[in-house]
Amino acid sequence: MMGGPEADLVARLLDLQRSDGGWGVGVYDGDEWESTTDALWLLRELGADPSDARVRRAVGLVHERVRWEPRNGGRPFFDGETEACVNGRVLSLGAAFGHQSAALVDRLLAEQLDDGGWNCDAPRSVRSSFHSTICVLEGLLAAERATGPDETIAAARLRGEEFLLERRLLRRRTDGTLIDETWCTPHVPGYWCYDVLRGLGHLSASGRDPDPRIHEAVMVIRGLQRADGTWAAVPHPGRPLLELGPVGDRIATARSLRVLEWAGTGA
Repeated sequence: MMGGPEADLVARLLDLQRSDGGWGVGVYDGDEWESTTDALWLLRELGADPSDARVRRAVGLVHERVRWEPRNGGRPFFDGETEACVNGRVLSLGAAFGHQSAALVDRLLAEQLDDGGWNCDAPRSVRSSFHSTICVLEGLLAAERATGPDETIAAARLRGEEFLLERRLLRRRTDGTLIDETWCTPHVPGYWCYDVLRGLGHLSASGRDPDPRIHEAVMVIRGLQRADGTWAAVPHPGRPLLELGPVGDRIATARSLRVLEWAGTGA
């Protein structure tokens, strides 16, 4: 396992796991951030080593013992539940910790909407959500990297990325207005919530060349750099399993620098 504050946080998080494999109040708890899903997401964001014995044991317990609630399908954890935003995250987690699900990939591909994105409220909603779309895009990219190139997955990803780019990563396509002011702030951990750093981070990780339509989002991130060269991370409201403190700022800074380097603006 890595050293330093991140290692301490990973160890503390692993200590909170119950013998039934779960954390917190359930498998998933909306926006309270103290569930099994969010614990695994924290492990991933903290850079926990999947080959570390304690991490493998913890993930193994989830794989063996944790199932989704009956109202969410009742399947084993890494087979996913019913919402696209959650399943995108589960796909990322399965790829990160060695429990990929081909069935989950197929389910998400089948749920892509006509505008290129995804929405947890589909089929009732036919308009995609930034939140759902970024979670699925990250999951599909992680699945590709874990199992190898796949033309079908790549095509779906490109359509989803175009959904973001058509809206310049932060604006309504209809009238160009800013969708949500909070998206202009880096959040660590990200959980299921979109922000422009997360959108830029996915595009840079996907290997595609920078697109002129990212300019405004890049300038938003560039403008948030503090005098000491770092960025501040803001936690989402709600109860977390752990407070990240300065580690959150370190993660936000590393991500911002990677995005700026990719975009060609420098730091």
